[in-house]
Amino acid sequence: MASTSISATTLYLHFLLFILTFCSFNHQPSFAFSSQEYHEALEKSIMFFEGQRSGRLPSNQKLTWRGDSGLSDGSSYHVDLVGGYYDAGDNIKFGLPMAFTTTLLAWSVIEFGNSMHNQIDNAREAIRWSADYLLKAATTTPNTLYVQVGEPSMEHGCWERPEDMDTPRNVYKVFHFADRYRGSYNDSLNSVVCPFYCSYSGYNDELLWGASWIYKASGISSYMEFIRSNGHILGADDDGYTFSWDDKRPGTKILLSNEFLEKNSIEYQLYKARADNFICSLVPGTPGFQAQYTPGGVLYKGRASNLQYVTSTTFLILIYAKYLSSNGGVISCGTSKITENNLINLAKKQVDYILGDNPIKVSYMVGFGERYPKNIHHRGSSLPSIHEQPRKISCSNGFQYFNSGSPNPNVLVGAIVGGPDSHDNFFDDRNNYQQSEPATYINAPFVGALAFFSAQ
Repeated sequence: MASTSISATTLYLHFLLFILTFCSFNHQPSFAFSSQEYHEALEKSIMFFEGQRSGRLPSNQKLTWRGDSGLSDGSSYHVDLVGGYYDAGDNIKFGLPMAFTTTLLAWSVIEFGNSMHNQIDNAREAIRWSADYLLKAATTTPNTLYVQVGEPSMEHGCWERPEDMDTPRNVYKVFHFADRYRGSYNDSLNSVVCPFYCSYSGYNDELLWGASWIYKASGISSYMEFIRSNGHILGADDDGYTFSWDDKRPGTKILLSNEFLEKNSIEYQLYKARADNFICSLVPGTPGFQAQYTPGGVLYKGRASNLQYVTSTTFLILIYAKYLSSNGGVISCGTSKITENNLINLAKKQVDYILGDNPIKVSYMVGFGERYPKNIHHRGSSLPSIHEQPRKISCSNGFQYFNSGSPNPNVLVGAIVGGPDSHDNFFDDRNNYQQSEPATYINAPFVGALAFFSAQ
């Protein structure tokens, strides 16, 4: 009787795993988006970056409620640091998330640019806006990297338009580059970057990520030798399950799996195995499954800005699906075989959830669909446009708009907010920054995902 009971239990568990896997991969949305709708979302997702621009705006600016800002950034230090992006709903230029944003936008174009059609030039312009700034930050002064403009503590105590900024525009730098003097930029900048953008994962992932991209862009063999010699030390053997501006390990392994595949290298199996482990961690019913999903089916990592992990993970899933397609490969998760189509279905569920196929039928992209957040945690969007009210709105006077129950007067088209909680609940409240604040690193990977589905 004991063995029969165990056998029955085992069969029942296998049945449950099968059902979970089947439901995950074969979810039929309550409404389907057309390729034209995905393309509309793509256009808006790129347009969002115009609302985050710092510097002198071009004549073809489409989000016309914005104006020039930060035109003297760096001047008190005798350097030109004008340009770049404000990272989220504030007016600070943080280098670490901006670099990640730029890389993910560029990767989107590399992998899916052929599917962007009339948006390819806009995507390239979005990349160039931050790339030009980052180039200045790295080359203006020898052996110096400028990593931030703005004083976070004072700026976060104000609610004012970027065009009105009167808080200190302090410039922060790190004096030696990463491989020679290894350490986290937290060690140099401390409370200036923490708790806003602490590098909790350390610096090893950035070294491997950076070397991988420089090699991909240049083909210089010394960077590949660096990867081969240092990969084990820098985390190539670690299984990281969160891809973000802070932790690049999963993205690096997927990128390198394809680089080594193309060169028919013995390292391919190592990086593919680690990339497979990352994917398996996302698939319900497999032995390596570790992820959490809400009842409505979206990946859930944490209550603050959860959709950043959804968009970045979805992007990696689609890139890996593309790599598998190019070589006829599959992913082995224990005894389960995961195919390209399985991955596309999993990614589509995440994309559609963000666009409105979710339990509360809300689009988490501002300006897309019939229902979307109207009270987002964003200074420029929530305050009257400088063109409508040219008179300066001071640091403290802006809070009358922050505390207002009225919708934001300026629509930050394409902005993806932090998103729902673990039970698919969302509170459209300006004060609820965990759910209602947009960020560049949420949108950047979504550009690639939307380009993929707009071509299906």
